Amino acid sequence: QVQLVEAGGGLVQAGNSLTLSCVVSGRAFSQYAMGWFRQAPGKEREFVAAISRSESITYYPDSVKGRFSISRDNAKNTVYLQMNSLKPEDTAVYFCAADSIPTAIVSTQEYEYDFWGQGTQVTVSS
Repeated sequence: QVQLVEAGGGLVQAGNSLTLSCVVSGRAFSQYAMGWFRQAPGKEREFVAAISRSESITYYPDSVKGRFSISRDNAKNTVYLQMNSLKPEDTAVYFCAADSIPTAIVSTQEYEYDFWGQGTQVTVSS
């Protein structure tokens, strides 16, 4: 069973930055497309960022484009989410996810991911 463990969440003031990390167990990490999602209280989980297996392709929704950056280190089985210029509306639980059998270069839909972390809380104060 693949396990994903997120870290790096916390309380931060608006305008500041935060970096999340997600360590993935097993030897097949480099074969997975990876993504980050978030869920705010009372809202559905939403896509935040995705990265291809080779690190060369990334994708973001307009809500975070230019502020968030996803990266991965295949040697460390780790995916990162660098979040800059944080806003109160970025407050949510952030989840990393692994698509173990990617059918596209990046995966942006929840159903494409078969392994999920437990989530880490990010709170942005105004």
